[in-house]
Amino acid sequence: MTTAAGTRTTSTTRAPGGPTAGWGTTRTVLRLHRAALLLWALTVTGLVAGLVWLTEVTADEARARQRACERAVQDWCDTTFDVGHVGDVSEPLTWIGLVTCFSYVAVAAFAGGALIGRDLENGTARLAWTQGVSPARWLTAKLAVPALAVTAGTTVLVMAFRWAWEANLDLTYDEWMYGEAYLARGTTAVAYALCALALGTLAAFLLRRALPALGAAVAASGLLHFVLDRYRGSLWPAVTRTLPVDHDTLPENAWQVDYGVLVNGRPAPDAKPWTCEGSAAETQRCLDDMGVTGFFSTFHPESHYWPLQLVESGIVLAVAALAATASFLLLRRRTA
Repeated sequence: MTTAAGTRTTSTTRAPGGPTAGWGTTRTVLRLHRAALLLWALTVTGLVAGLVWLTEVTADEARARQRACERAVQDWCDTTFDVGHVGDVSEPLTWIGLVTCFSYVAVAAFAGGALIGRDLENGTARLAWTQGVSPARWLTAKLAVPALAVTAGTTVLVMAFRWAWEANLDLTYDEWMYGEAYLARGTTAVAYALCALALGTLAAFLLRRALPALGAAVAASGLLHFVLDRYRGSLWPAVTRTLPVDHDTLPENAWQVDYGVLVNGRPAPDAKPWTCEGSAAETQRCLDDMGVTGFFSTFHPESHYWPLQLVESGIVLAVAALAATASFLLLRRRTA
């Protein structure tokens, strides 16, 4: 370019959709959803602070009361401490674990409603696509920012909950295979949160309205959790042990998924050995008449925790990948 004075100057124009466009979209996402990101950060910080207080202060006080009880009257101590520790330690720990487990519900609602559904419903997305940002780059930025926040926040919560749970095993009745004690200590909590983000995005592209997409995303995420929770015991090969009639001991902390009677060495679902009553000799004769030779028990030892976690996490992340891919394909089809 030549000015009136004859001096040649050059000007550089960045191509639409270049690197700065991507960073600009990321900044836009951060600015538009800063309230949600701030709320998430405060929630994570508050829950972690609660776990630290529960472990470092409340649990120590509960143990001090237990020691004082043991120096006093044992019977009174056992009764009052059982009530006290459930309220002081186990209940708050359970609630924090449940929030960690089911944080995916909030993620699904946010993704289906505010993150994607609202932009598609009011036309903001198409406006962004006319500003030098390709639809694929727009969606990538839309997903990358919350995915990073969700992964980081949920990981911190899982690590903090795992630390607090292991430090307070003597003050809680929770077992490793149930509820929050299973989900909130491993990779599944992070996997469900990321899957909820992907399912919310897919629901938004399918329905293109914020409120219906929000409801569909929450329902789909909850359904996935329900199905995997129901069949969790089948995700990894369980151990089957044959037990004699007079012996029914399982390994400590084992998760029993099946139990039955052996008649002539084979499982017999219709056998009813509990109908045998009377003295030990009479009971044994009754069992012999039925042909009962023992029992079988199918269970997961505590060492199966991580195999079960990793298999379930893999399934959930596979669903997330499929949902995200479907979202990009729908976007491409509708903007072609």
